[in-house]
This record gives sequence, C-alpha cells and structure tokens, in this order.
Amino acid sequence: MLNGRPPSPSQPGRRYLAGIIAIGILLLAALGLLATDRAMRTSALEEAENAAQNEAAILAAGLESELDKFSLVPLVLARDPQVQSLMAGDSAQQRGLNQRLQQIAQQTGAAVIYLMNREGLTLAASNWNRPDSFVGSDYGFRSYFSGARASGVATEFALGTVSRRPGLYIARRVDGPVGPVGVVAIKVEFNSLEAAWAKATAGVYVTDPDGIILVTSSPAWRFNTTRLIPPGTRDPQQDLRQFGKAELPRFDLGEGGTRALTPTLIESRRSVRPLDWNLHLLSDPSTSLAAAKANGRLLFLMLLVLAVAIAGLAAFSIRRREARADVLLHERTGRLRDQLQQANRLATLGQITAGVGHEIRQPVAAIRILAETGERLSERGAHDEAAANFPRIAALTDRIGTITDELLRFSRRGKREPREVPLRQVIDGALLLLRDRVAQLDIDLSLPPGAALELIVRGEHVALEQVLVNLLQNAFDATGRGGRVVIDIGESGPFRRLSVTDNGHGITDGQRTNLFQPFATTKADGLGLGLVISQDIMRGLGGDLVEEPVAKGTRFTMLIPGA
Repeated sequence: MLNGRPPSPSQPGRRYLAGIIAIGILLLAALGLLATDRAMRTSALEEAENAAQNEAAILAAGLESELDKFSLVPLVLARDPQVQSLMAGDSAQQRGLNQRLQQIAQQTGAAVIYLMNREGLTLAASNWNRPDSFVGSDYGFRSYFSGARASGVATEFALGTVSRRPGLYIARRVDGPVGPVGVVAIKVEFNSLEAAWAKATAGVYVTDPDGIILVTSSPAWRFNTTRLIPPGTRDPQQDLRQFGKAELPRFDLGEGGTRALTPTLIESRRSVRPLDWNLHLLSDPSTSLAAAKANGRLLFLMLLVLAVAIAGLAAFSIRRREARADVLLHERTGRLRDQLQQANRLATLGQITAGVGHEIRQPVAAIRILAETGERLSERGAHDEAAANFPRIAALTDRIGTITDELLRFSRRGKREPREVPLRQVIDGALLLLRDRVAQLDIDLSLPPGAALELIVRGEHVALEQVLVNLLQNAFDATGRGGRVVIDIGESGPFRRLSVTDNGHGITDGQRTNLFQPFATTKADGLGLGLVISQDIMRGLGGDLVEEPVAKGTRFTMLIPGA
C-alpha cells in the first residue's frame, strides 16, 4: 500500500502555465525597459540639442558683443581732433597720441591700435615703446588697409607680420578736408575667449564665408577649411601672407583636439554679425544620454514598485517625506549659518591671536619682575616697599583678565538673545582684540566723541563685535601701513549707524555690483565670505550692512536697531 497520494494530472500544467506567465512578465518588463530607454534617450538628445543651440547662441552673442565694442574704437578715432592734427602734418601730436592709444588699448583689451597715413606708413601706435612697435612700419600691402581706404571700413583676420599671432584687424578710413588722409586700425586677439571655450566645451570654432576656421578652442584647427577647395580657386601667396599657410588643410575632427571627440557629437551653428561669420559648437551628449538611460531605468523600477503600492499610502508617504525634508533643510541651514559665523569668528580670532599674545606677555613679564623685586625687598626687611608691589600686580592681573575674557566671549559659540548694548562696549571690545595690529601698522585711528559712544543699541554684543572686527580688518588691509581709518556714529530713524571709513584704494563699480555675493573678493588669499557673513549677521539682528560711496577709500556702515 502506498503512503503517498499520486500526483495530480493538473500540477504539471500549472507549473507550465506559471512558467509561461513568468516569461511573459519578464518579456513585458524587458519591452517596457527598452521602450523607456529609447524614450529617455530621445528626450535627452532633444534636450541636449536645445541646450547646445542655446549655448551656441550665448557664445555667438558674446562674440558679437566683443566685436561691437572693438568696432567703435576705429570709428571714434577716425574723427578724433588729435588724429586729424597728426594727419595734417602736426608731428608734435605724435608722442601724445602714442600714449593715448596705449591707454585706450589697455582699457579695451585690444592687442594694438595704430594709425597709418594714406600710403600705409604707421605714424602712431599703442605699442610705440615696445621692441615690436608698429611705428614706422608699412602696412599698405594689407587687405584691410586697401579696403578701408577704398570703402571707408574693412576687416581682415590674419597672422601678425611681427608677432605671428592671429587676430582680427578692424580698419576705418580717416577723411580730411579734401579727402582720405589715412587709416586707423585695431587688432583684436581672442586668446582669453578661446581659452574659456576650451575649458567649457567639447569644441568651438568660427568660420568665415569661405569656411576657413579663424577663432577656435583648439589652436590646431585654426586656418583649416571646412569645405573642399577646388584647385586654382585660391591665391597661395595671399593665403601665405594672411594665414601663414600656402595650402589650407581640410578640417578633421579627429585631429588636433584637446580632448577626445566622439562620433556622437552634436554640431550647433549660429551666425555672427556683422562679419558674416558662423560659430560652430560641438557638444558631446554622451554624458547626458548615459544619465538619461540610468534615470529611465530607475524610473521604470520605481514605477514597478509603485504599481504594487496603494496610491493613498504612497501619496501620504511622499508628503510626509517632503515635510520632513523641509524641516531638516531648515535645521541644517540654521546650523550651517551658525557654523559659518563661528568659523569666521575663529578665523578672525586666529589672525589677531599673535597681537593679543603680545598684549598678555607684557603684563606677565611685569608681574614677574614685581614679584622678584618684592621677594628681595622682603629678604632685606623692606616690607612696606615690598607690599607696594602687590596693588600693581593686582592691576596687571586685572588687565590680563580683561583681555582673556574678551577672547573667550568673542570665541564662544552659541546664539544669544539681543539685549541693550552701549556702542562703546562694542568698539572697545573690537579695539582690544586689534590693538596690536593697529600699533604694528601705525594706523591713524579716529574714534567717535564720548557722547556718541554712549548711544545704546539693541543687538548681540559678540555678533556686533564680530562684524566690526571684520570691517576693521578689511580697512587695515586696504590702507596698509600708515593708513587712516575713521570710526563714526550717527542716527538714521530707528537705526544707529556705526561706520568704518578708510583712505585705501577704494572699490570699482564692477566690484561694488558683486560686493555681497559669496566668493567675490579682491584679496589674493581671500574667500569672499566675510562681508556675506557680516551682512547676514546684521540682518539677523534686524539691521543691515551697507557700503556707502565716498570720495576716497571705502565706507561700510552697520545699521543697528536703536534701544
């Protein structure tokens, strides 16, 4: 008799059906994954193409802006009275015009600006005092010269005859009372622009109407041609003078690149006016495609997981997660702000520790001398004279205690509630920490009158002191040895104004625009965070930190709520 039950005839069929269903699910999943990959790839490629078009438009606009800026220089100089006088034969104008052209070239970033008479002989140039000066050179053979003399304005991209550096020559005719008297030209080199392109893109190049590459992120591509040149259509001697090559090679993406260029490059093209140039941007979408593929697969897996979850539970979970993330973000932002302020305070403290140490060493040395003297006086029985040293020792220890207390308070971390604080206390604390540096740099420091120092503000003592120390440190750096720094106090409605003014080199309009932006600094070793942190501290106290223009130097003002 058998103990087991015979297998049901339906069990093999069920296993077979389960296998078919499993295979079907796997096939559907594979098809879904392939469809997701393809859709994500197509979408990523479209986005990459749109981004490349936008980037090409930005690069072309930037190049057009540069060209517009430089094209105005010859136009203005052609009508300049000093230029007209020199062309009229007043040779006394030459030296002054040389220096003026040099100044204009430095201001605009032009490689060289020069003035030629009607035969092409250079009379004045911005590089007049350099070994490769253009003064006295004849450029009548240049196409831009003959073109400008004939039609009024001309351009030519060519190698310099002396420097052998490529650049764009923009020339304009100088007209006198009876007709053309000369030509003024400016040479523009694109080294900085090309270096920036090389760092930021897979490849950029600009072609002229003949398809010849002029400006490029890869120097090896320059003066290659993107079109097939039929034999006999170009003058080899002219090309040799202009481009330094009698035969222009055909452009090949696989040669001369500064980085590996893949076959999947996207080429975006934008016209560059008014020179009828074309800018070509080569973008490598492989990174975007790989990321899109990974994101697509991740999305597909997430959809599979979400398909087996209850929609309500998923929505609730997402909302709870987002709320938690917002809370964490808020908390982390607050902690990061506090840590950043503390780091700035400790960094400032590190800079002034050496000076404070000097302030402490002096009374310590005096205490030692007084103690040793008292001991010897006691041994001789002069107890009254020895006892006279004790009050002096106590006074010196009080001075040390004041300095160390200020150091501890300044370095102590933790947010304290605003309270009523006399401005004298804030200023005295900051100067106690910076006294040695003031002495070392021989700073002429002017303080407010006593009545102003008694003004009461509402704030946090250490925070206000930190901002003032930062402003004074910046002022000392700006003035250097023997500088003058003024601290003054005023009132403006509900605020008290505590200002620090120095007679340093001041700030430019360009620097003023980014003054309170992170990492914007004029110091070689600075991080550009001091003013940002200081302004954040002041705004957290209900006030502000502003920069106020002055005739000479720099002025920063702390706006502090009055008590």
